[in-house]
Amino acid sequence: MELNKTSQQKIKLSLLATAMVFALSACDGDDGTNGIDGVDGAPGQNGAPGQDGTPGFAAATFLVANNGDDNRNTVTAIDQNANALSTVTTGANEGIVFTQSGALVQAGDSDLPLVRSFCGFDAQSNYMMNRGHELTGAATGLVNPKGIAFAEEAGLIMIADFNGQKISVFGGQAAGDVAPIAEIMTSAKPWDLAYDEESDRLYVALTDGTLAVYDDVASSDFAPSVMRSVVPSDADGNQLSINLHGIVYEPMSNRIVLSDVGDAAVADDGQIFVLDNVSTADGATVPTRVIGGATTQLGNPVDIILTGSDLRVAEKSNDAILVFSNIFNGESGDVAPTLSTPSVKPESLAEFTDLETMVDSSDDGITTMPIRGLSVSSNPSTDSETTGQVAQYSAVLSSELSTFDSGMSIESAAYTASGDGVITFDNPDTSTGGLIVVNRLKTMRDGMMYSDSYDHMIVGNETGLIAPKGLDISSDNGMVFVADVNETTPAVRVFSPCASGNVAPLLNLEAANGARPWDVDYDPSTDSAYLALTNGTVAVFEEVVRKMESGQTVITGEDRLIVPASDGTAFAAPTNIHGIDYDSQSDSLVISDVGSAADATDGKLYVISGAGSADGLANVSVNIAGPNSMLGNPVDLMLSNGHVYVAEKSNGMILRFDNILNASSGDIDPTFSMMYPAPESVQVLPVK
Repeated sequence: MELNKTSQQKIKLSLLATAMVFALSACDGDDGTNGIDGVDGAPGQNGAPGQDGTPGFAAATFLVANNGDDNRNTVTAIDQNANALSTVTTGANEGIVFTQSGALVQAGDSDLPLVRSFCGFDAQSNYMMNRGHELTGAATGLVNPKGIAFAEEAGLIMIADFNGQKISVFGGQAAGDVAPIAEIMTSAKPWDLAYDEESDRLYVALTDGTLAVYDDVASSDFAPSVMRSVVPSDADGNQLSINLHGIVYEPMSNRIVLSDVGDAAVADDGQIFVLDNVSTADGATVPTRVIGGATTQLGNPVDIILTGSDLRVAEKSNDAILVFSNIFNGESGDVAPTLSTPSVKPESLAEFTDLETMVDSSDDGITTMPIRGLSVSSNPSTDSETTGQVAQYSAVLSSELSTFDSGMSIESAAYTASGDGVITFDNPDTSTGGLIVVNRLKTMRDGMMYSDSYDHMIVGNETGLIAPKGLDISSDNGMVFVADVNETTPAVRVFSPCASGNVAPLLNLEAANGARPWDVDYDPSTDSAYLALTNGTVAVFEEVVRKMESGQTVITGEDRLIVPASDGTAFAAPTNIHGIDYDSQSDSLVISDVGSAADATDGKLYVISGAGSADGLANVSVNIAGPNSMLGNPVDLMLSNGHVYVAEKSNGMILRFDNILNASSGDIDPTFSMMYPAPESVQVLPVK
C-alpha cells in the first residue's frame, strides 16, 4: 500500500512535450486565456467591453477515471485546466485515490467487482501484475464498488459498495479473493465516502440524499454503535438533496462539500451543497451554500475533489470537468462554473501530487535522528515461542515494545517508508521461499498475526525464490531487493512489494562464478547494490535501476568485487559475509563475518572506508572480534546514528556497538546488549 521519486521524474519528463503545446496560451497554468476583443466604438466613443478571459489556476496535475463506452477502464492525466496529458489502461472504471506513498487505488465494476492498487503510478504505464495487486472474488463480498477512501496512517482501504449497501474495509496490502476486515451496513445505497482519520469519523454519501456520519469507526473495531443522518434541508426543514454522490471533507474548517445528481436520467438537475460544522451536525441541516440550475452545467456531478478552495467536478451526463472557485464563499443559486472543459464520461477525480523523497532508515547511517526502536526477527532451529515472531525493542535494548506473529518460520524483516513490513521465509522441505508483505507492521500490528484481510504473499515458481535470507527496501523506487542464497540459482531478486502471488521478479542480480548472496544493501544515492557473499567477498552492482528501466531483467556479473583484507592480505578462511550496510554519507561499508557457522566464537565486524570506489583487496579500518565482543554468528546488522546493531544468532543476543566507524579494533565489548532467541535480522525504525 507501498509512487516514488523516479516515477515522478518520469511523468514530469513525459508531460513536458505536452505542456509545451499549452505554454503560449497558458503560461504554465499561471495565467488565464485572453477574452474576445470588444467591438470598436464610433470615433470619439468607447467600444463595447470585451468578454472575460478564463481564469488562471496554479499548475497542477489531476487524474480522471473514465467510464464511457469508448474510454471505460482508463485513467487520464489532465492539467489544471483539464487539458488531457496522457491516458493509461487500468482495467477499472470507478473511484480513484492517489496515496501519499504514490499508489493509485481504484475500484471497478465494469466486469467483475474489484479494487486495484498500482504502486509507483506514473500515468504512463498500464496496470501490470508485477507492480500491483487487486481484490476480487466471492470472498471479498464486493458487488458494485464505487467511491473509495484511503486511511494513510492505518493503511486501510474503505469502499462504498453501492448494491452491496455497505462499506467494506480492507488492509492496504490485502490481495486476491479474501474476506474484508469488516463490513459496515448502510441505511441506503452508498456512492462515496470520506474518512477523517484523526477524529476516527466516517462520512458516507447515500443515494437517498442523506449523509451518514459514523463516530469511533476504527476504535470500535469497525462496528460503530452510533450513526447520525445529516439531511441538507431548507430553513423550514424540507429536504433539498435527492441522490448524493460526491463527497469531500475539509478537516481544517470542519466543512464538507456534497454533490447531488438528482435524477440520473436528467442532465440539468445536479446540485452542490456546502455544510459547516459537519462533525456535530445531525438531522435537517441548512447548507451555507447551494449551487444548482441550468447555468451551473450540473446534471450528474458524480465526483468532486477540493484543491484549496477550488472545487473540481466530474460532470458525467454533460461530459465535462467543471471548476467552481472559492466554493466556500459566494451566493447560492444558479452560478456558472469558473471553468468548464469537455471530458467524456468522467467518473472520478484525484489530484496527482508531488511526493517527497522517501528515505529508508537503511540509507542514512550517521545522521543523528530520533528512532522508534529496533525490529528483530527470530528463527530458532526448532519451533519455540519466538518462531515466526517480529518484535520491536527500545533503542537501548531495555524493553519490548510490540510483537507480531507471522504464523510460520521466517528469516529477515525490513520496512517500507510508509511502515509496511516485508518478511522473507523459506521451506527447506519443499525448496520454496517467498515474501510476506504486512500492512503497517511498524505501527499498527502489535499483538496481531498475519491476515489475508490485511496482508499478502509473493510466492510461487515464477518468483524464483527458494532460500531468501536478507533483504533491503528502496521505497523511493518501490522495490525490495532479496538475497536468495540457494545453491543452484543464487541471486538477488528485485520485486515490487506491491506485487502479489506468483509473479516474476523485475530484475535478477547474479554474482560471478555462482557466488551466493546472504544479504544485500541498495544505495539509492549511487544506484548501487552491495551483495554480501558467503565466500567472504562483497559484489557491487552499479547503475542497477537505470539498467532495469532500460529493459534489462538479468544482470550477470558484478562491476566490482571487494575483498576484505588486512595489510594487503585477504582474511584467511573460513570467511562468510552475512550482514551488510553501506553508508554513502561516510562512504563506509560495515559488514559481518560469521566465519564458521559451527563456531560460536569466531564472528567479526569490519568497516571498509572508501567503499564507493573500492575494488579488489580493501584493507578494513575497523576489525572487531574476540570473546568480549560476543560475536559468533553475526548474521545481520544495521547502521544508525553512527551505531551498529547486530543480530548475533549463535549466542542468542542483540548487540550494539557505538560510534562504529571510528571504533578501535580488537576484542571490544558491545555498548549495549540483550538476550533474544536466535535473532535472524535487525532493522532500525525511525520515528517517522
